[in-house]
Amino acid sequence: MSTTANWLEIRRGEAPLVVSFPHTGIDLPATLTPRLVSQWLARKDTDWYVERLYAMVLELGATTVRTAISRTVIDVNRDPSGVSLYPGQAATALCPTETFDGEALYRQGEAPDEAEIAERRAQFFEPYHAALAQEVERLRERCGRVVLYEAHSIRSRVPRLFCGELPHLNLGTNRGASCAPALARAIEQACEDARFSRVTDGRFVGGWTTRHYGAPRRNVHAVQMELACRGYLDEPASPDPGNWPPPFEPERAAALGAVLRRVLAACSNFAHSDTGAAR
Repeated sequence: MSTTANWLEIRRGEAPLVVSFPHTGIDLPATLTPRLVSQWLARKDTDWYVERLYAMVLELGATTVRTAISRTVIDVNRDPSGVSLYPGQAATALCPTETFDGEALYRQGEAPDEAEIAERRAQFFEPYHAALAQEVERLRERCGRVVLYEAHSIRSRVPRLFCGELPHLNLGTNRGASCAPALARAIEQACEDARFSRVTDGRFVGGWTTRHYGAPRRNVHAVQMELACRGYLDEPASPDPGNWPPPFEPERAAALGAVLRRVLAACSNFAHSDTGAAR
């Protein structure tokens, strides 16, 4: 079963697994585009093609929640109060005004004020999380236990955000607080592949969604997977409007897709098993 609004898509399954796609959207309201420096910059930090990379989720019976709105309009994976998720480190806001690289998104004097931010929060953030919370609770009540999986990607090198090159697979568990250890171990084992590097709770430990929903004692286990784009795209050394994003090539993405299928299967198996009990 699927429910689709003009910006919010919910595809409902019966497995105890919810996959959230908060940053794959590229839609920009027509009233906003004249205020932006460029539409390319506004879409630069999109989690490109991630929903296509995870196309197997429907076969696995998972529920998906996705917004078509660009994260430049509002980032539904940020603390709605405006508190930084990574104090002392560069990060984008609930309604970003800069790209990951520090480039201005808005023309001079056109950035959203507090009233506009509140309006966007009511229009997009709150309905997104109302839908996500409803699906998580529906499956928790039905199955007794549920895994919420946050699907993300980012360029492999973003010097303003992190040093060097990001591992291919970056699992975030809010330093062990958002899920049971057994789930983290199962995902780590599923990620083992000589072609891909991995880390748990490295630079990315999980965004607001992982931290907000993860409640192992209530049998809601939340994780974030941040993928380095080079694992499935021909990632350029320096992105520009002529080369970013590159086209999605299913053959190029197949190896990483196979790993992600194992990861999601591990999440579903964990939720179905007694090993998921909080302890």
